[in-house]
Amino acid sequence: MEIARDYYLKQLIEKKDNGRVKIVTGIRRCGKSYLVFNLFDRYLRESGIEDDRIISIALDELRNAKYRNPFELDKFVRDRITDKSKRYYVLIDEIQFVSEIQNPYVDDPEAKLTFTDVIIGLQRIGNVDVYVTGSNSKMLSSDILTQFRDRGDEIRVDPLSFSEFYAAYEGEKRNAWGDYYTYGGMPFVTVLKTHAEKSKYLLDLFRNTYIKDVIERHKILNDSSVLDDLLNIVSSSVGSLTNPTKLSNTFGSERRIAISPDTIGTYLGYFADAFLIREALRYDVKGKKYMKTPLKYYFTDVGLRNARLGFRQQEETHIMENVIFNDLKRRGFNVDVGLVECNFRDKSGKMERRQLEVDFVLNQGSVRYYVQSALTVADPEKRKQETESLIKIPDSFKKIVVVKDYMNPWRDDNGILYIGLEQFLLDDNSLNV
Repeated sequence: MEIARDYYLKQLIEKKDNGRVKIVTGIRRCGKSYLVFNLFDRYLRESGIEDDRIISIALDELRNAKYRNPFELDKFVRDRITDKSKRYYVLIDEIQFVSEIQNPYVDDPEAKLTFTDVIIGLQRIGNVDVYVTGSNSKMLSSDILTQFRDRGDEIRVDPLSFSEFYAAYEGEKRNAWGDYYTYGGMPFVTVLKTHAEKSKYLLDLFRNTYIKDVIERHKILNDSSVLDDLLNIVSSSVGSLTNPTKLSNTFGSERRIAISPDTIGTYLGYFADAFLIREALRYDVKGKKYMKTPLKYYFTDVGLRNARLGFRQQEETHIMENVIFNDLKRRGFNVDVGLVECNFRDKSGKMERRQLEVDFVLNQGSVRYYVQSALTVADPEKRKQETESLIKIPDSFKKIVVVKDYMNPWRDDNGILYIGLEQFLLDDNSLNV
């Protein structure tokens, strides 16, 4: 079964021959290698690129262990660039396997050679276009931006979106959403058949890959149990406002562990750098300013989140919100959590100030949308509750409620668009219905 990754393949094609290194990153096992070495490689060949002009190497394979030395990798590639009149495409998988070595030509013990030196050197060859994949502790987004500066384009790959998952789903399509919000979109999960197999695979990724990467990179020896507990707490609070201080208090009250808010914030940053979670800042719509705290955290893959909790907390409301957040990020939006401050009269007639929440405030250039996630709006009181914040927003940008129920898109008297969840997720242009 082949799963199309057209969104990412299009990015690679658009950036082809732009003179910059294409760095494909993302959480491990999300399909980066498949994208580059199957889908993009096929595109090159179908575009008329001859075999000898595509130089590929997978550094995680034992037979290529020799090329984990920067000098040997550099030689491997350059030896195959034999004709200056032809353009070559260099595809290097798992670049983080390249070892950091002492520069033998310099006495300074701090002078090291890394994969960055190899890639930048190849990028400077006029007839070479370079693509690399990487993950784990040596290929975090923050490192890439620092090391490659203005020489590279990062293409972040996420696990399967619902539309990608749905297109490849081999069961009854009506069951696709249930399987997706339970097990998520890690590609290998789609070929596993039983709950036990899927659960074990996702838990093993956590234990043996993601947490291990964070511990190794940051040399966390004594606090590994704290990392585990923090992930459990964050998993339980998806879709809820929180902050390091609140999480620190939770450790104190529930775990009887004293851990500072600064340490909590640092660890959350490690998880974000490792592509496990994303944060959504809080934005005051009327005041037009960001609030430093509280904020929300969402998992890059809801299946990982659910497995972390033993599939015990299956609140579809929060999972649906997490899925929508991921899909909006995939579409290229800046996504914030919105708040709208308004004055209301209480039962005694006294004025009080309240904060209403908008699930997502989307920005992309000069375009803005407001999106609310709701399981249902069938009941008039529930509809009022879900739309109250949207009605109070004093601008004319589009306002949308994504509803779990299947429905034909429609607008109410306030101009708010209602659209079913599956239609919203399956159509990248659904915001413009």
